[in-house]
Amino acid sequence: MREPSPTTSNQAVGEQMYELVSRLYPINRSITGDGFRETQRIIGEHFPELRIEEVPSGTEAFDWTVPKEWNIREAFIVTPRGERIADFSRSNLHVMSYSVPVRRTMSLTELRDHLHTLPEEPDLIPYRTSYYREDWGFCLTHREYEELEEGEYEVVIDSTLADGAMSYGEGLLEGESEQEVLITSHACHPSMCNDNLSGNVVATFLAKALRERKTRWSYRFLFLPGGIGSVLWMSRNVERLDRIRNGLVLANLGDSAGFTFKRTRRSDAEIDRVAAHVLRNRAEPFTLLDFSPYGYDERNFCSPRFNLPVASINRSTHEGFRGYHSSGDDLSLISADKLEEALGVCMQIVEVLEGNGKYRNLIPEAEPQLGKRGLYGQMGGLQRRADLEMALLWVMNFSDGEHTLLDISDRSGYSFDLVRQAADLLQDHGLLEPTQELPAT
Repeated sequence: MREPSPTTSNQAVGEQMYELVSRLYPINRSITGDGFRETQRIIGEHFPELRIEEVPSGTEAFDWTVPKEWNIREAFIVTPRGERIADFSRSNLHVMSYSVPVRRTMSLTELRDHLHTLPEEPDLIPYRTSYYREDWGFCLTHREYEELEEGEYEVVIDSTLADGAMSYGEGLLEGESEQEVLITSHACHPSMCNDNLSGNVVATFLAKALRERKTRWSYRFLFLPGGIGSVLWMSRNVERLDRIRNGLVLANLGDSAGFTFKRTRRSDAEIDRVAAHVLRNRAEPFTLLDFSPYGYDERNFCSPRFNLPVASINRSTHEGFRGYHSSGDDLSLISADKLEEALGVCMQIVEVLEGNGKYRNLIPEAEPQLGKRGLYGQMGGLQRRADLEMALLWVMNFSDGEHTLLDISDRSGYSFDLVRQAADLLQDHGLLEPTQELPAT
């Protein structure tokens, strides 16, 4: 067992997760820069195995190139009346990410070409970027925009765009097998709680839980710049991509919507079946989506060349909630309860992945006599006894070295937990053996 990470309080896990989101929320993140590094350092307080990797600007990654590194100190506009508006110190969304340095005086007509608003949501500040084309801009509410008057405006953006590096966070929890489960989340958005930090924090606390137990599979966690980050990581790890047995991209897990699971490009990978099983057994509304080449980093992991078994799990989709890519995605949009619930679903998925093995019936000629082994008619609680006894029969009948426990669970209609319990009981009584090593429960 690894040394447990320090716990800062006795709060419920959901409250600790919400607290971490609150701490990360003010940091100005982008696809490069010190804000991204600071975010990874804070995550590393909970996940000591996390390492920050640095890749120099100009590095080729398949069809992409690592851009220059961007950092910013301050930015604002001074109106003809001498008032500061679109002040970066009040909201880091006020400046378009990757804005080049500017210090000029200009007319309102010229300035308008560099202003971004959301007319349909007049009280929200939009999030805008210009990663791969040198430009500059400010974002403000549409109400502020409509109140601008003619005259000369002072424009200041004190930023740097220079050769540096792109960073990403990577941590590996080694299990009994070198085969890996990949957990990723994009970590490049400034001041966005649902579309960014909720996935980061659920991944962090999932790693925190897994590092304290023995696991069958190895678990690799990636905190990436969105889009180019997954491309870059794959380009640096081509030789070991075949170790990835299953994968999940985490995003939008803090709001109040039901869960949405987007299948892998393969559509029949183990993670597709496991996640669908877990969500169906929660008895709450959920949505299953087929793969499409649009969304989060699953679109890159599921590329034609590699076609990795990587799916994604969200609550709202990237286009399904008010406030997406704007100041509306703030701390009020998420809750501790929903974060903790999302962590619980991810843990359930992990439990099935960990326990989904194949077994061999050691008395395959006919149904064994369970009664003389104390496995039939002697369980307490009639309904639970009946369910467990039936699960024992299902497991014995289908443990032919070909069917997994998930196969048996899906076919029988019994929960995976019950089927796994039956398999453990049968193994304890010498009636069953695994065809591959499984971790102790």
